[in-house]
Amino acid sequence: MSAATMFVRQFFHGTRADLAPGDLIAVGYPSNFTDVAPLSWVYFTATLDAAIWGAELATGDGRQRIYVVEPTGEFDDDPNVTDKKFPGNPTLSYRSKHPLRVVAEVTNWQPHSADRIQHMKKGLSRLKAEGAEIID
Repeated sequence: MSAATMFVRQFFHGTRADLAPGDLIAVGYPSNFTDVAPLSWVYFTATLDAAIWGAELATGDGRQRIYVVEPTGEFDDDPNVTDKKFPGNPTLSYRSKHPLRVVAEVTNWQPHSADRIQHMKKGLSRLKAEGAEIID
C-alpha cells in the first residue's frame, strides 16, 4: 500500500449546536448563518480554520463548537466559496445532501482575533445588504 493510498482526510463542521458522537447533522434544518428556509445541503470542510470561521459566525447563543465529522454519502465542492470567492477549492469546503456523522468534538482550538471576526461580519453584512446570496 502506498503512502497516498493510506491518506485519510479528516473533516470538520463548525456550529453552535450541542451534539454528541454518533449524532447526525442532516439537511432540513435552518442555516447557521442566515434566516432563510431550512437548507437542502449540509456543509463541512477539511481545514480547521474554515471550521473555526463556521463556529464563530454561526448565529445563536450556544457555545461555539467544532466537530470532527464523517460524510455518510457523496459530496461536492461548496460553490458558495469555490465559485464565488476562490477559484478551485483552497478552503477544502464541501456540501452534501447526505448526513454527516459526528465523530468527536474538537475542544482545543484557537479562535480568530476579535478584530478579524468583526471585519468578516462587516463584510458579510455588506454582502447581505447588497442582496448577495451568501448560501447557495
